[in-house]
Amino acid sequence: MLKNGGLNLKVLVVGGGGREHAIIQKLKENPAIDTIYCAPGNGGIALTATCVPIGAKEIEKLADFAQEHRMDYVVVTPDDPLCLGLVDLLAARGIPTFGPCKAAARLEGSKIFAKDLMRRYGIPTADYLAFDDYQTALRYVRNAACPMVIKADGLALGKGVLICHTRREAEEAVTALMQEGKFGSSGSRIVVEAFLQGPEVSVLCFTDGTTLRPMVSCMDHKTALNGDKGLNTGGMGVIAPNPFYAQDIAKVCLDTIFLPTLHAMRAEGCPFQGCLYFGLMLTDSGPKVIEYNCRFGDPEAQTVLSLLKSDLFTLMQATTNGTLNQTECRFSDEACCCVVFASGGYPERYETGKPIMGIPAAEKLANIFHAGTRLTENGIIESSGGRVLNVTATADTLRSAVKRAYNAASLITFEGMYMRTDIGEKALLKTEWKTDHER
Repeated sequence: MLKNGGLNLKVLVVGGGGREHAIIQKLKENPAIDTIYCAPGNGGIALTATCVPIGAKEIEKLADFAQEHRMDYVVVTPDDPLCLGLVDLLAARGIPTFGPCKAAARLEGSKIFAKDLMRRYGIPTADYLAFDDYQTALRYVRNAACPMVIKADGLALGKGVLICHTRREAEEAVTALMQEGKFGSSGSRIVVEAFLQGPEVSVLCFTDGTTLRPMVSCMDHKTALNGDKGLNTGGMGVIAPNPFYAQDIAKVCLDTIFLPTLHAMRAEGCPFQGCLYFGLMLTDSGPKVIEYNCRFGDPEAQTVLSLLKSDLFTLMQATTNGTLNQTECRFSDEACCCVVFASGGYPERYETGKPIMGIPAAEKLANIFHAGTRLTENGIIESSGGRVLNVTATADTLRSAVKRAYNAASLITFEGMYMRTDIGEKALLKTEWKTDHER
């Protein structure tokens, strides 16, 4: 429970991307919060919160800071500190925290744990085999049906999923992960999955371990280039709501995936509290789980939080206190589009330190959430990462939201920048086809 009678609260947000910027903006709407710290933060966050130079993986230092500075609440959003056990450390020191414990975070931290859990509890997902021996995996993919999906077992910044259309590609993927260490120890074990087809949907949910409150559905755009081509990234843009996620499908997902997952985690002795992300594929044989994330997606968070009407801090506290069944969770009926600006070369090699122009003008049309930016001593915002800015706009219709986001994006420039120019196109085709056929 919160100290200080719930007033003049000090909150620490762990992370430094666009997701954290969006969360901080939403937390600031709660008048009980007096001061927000962010570790490590970024250039945009530095303009609205107090940044602390502690990395998200430095969990002992983060716990020490929270204790020494008497934080009333800590929001842990990146996957690394969750999987390393930051929530457990803070709980041991009596500091209430948003996010799952280390054991529950295995849903994202280990693809093998997640797949085995789904198999044990009958949660629909792609058929798979797991491997920890390179030669055994290689022999398998040389004879397996194509296309196939090969995943690093551990965390890989959203890039550890490789879709292989030929056996040669599969052999190269296995070698890159298990032999060459493309993602370090995260790829020492792999999952080889059957390839699924259908529209993809992302659904984020608040949960206290028993009660679940789904957020607005999303459509992510994971690959680097237009037309869903190029390498996988952490996400190049999102729209919400997802027009493929109809009410009848939502009911099936709730009954066969969402609630069974919560039951499974309770049965395993690690109830999930925080934000549980379901990455889904709507196949001809029904919805199936592609992946779980143990936190807000990025840039999904920027989109769904822009549509959240209820108080975010109240919802977060409810997941911690086990009172979500008594807490309102309401979203706008509007649509939202988020377009990601990236540094040229991302998700591979890219340059940083490029001054960014046009943000103030763009902010008149959309929310500009900073991801890979820093604020220089001269007060200049410059690039500092692969994904740099999230241009996020809401409107009455999806087409208007997309147009507004790209109009705002056209005002921003920095050397080497690039973005996808087709965010929302598939959703618009679905939305407008449906509208035309309803007339």
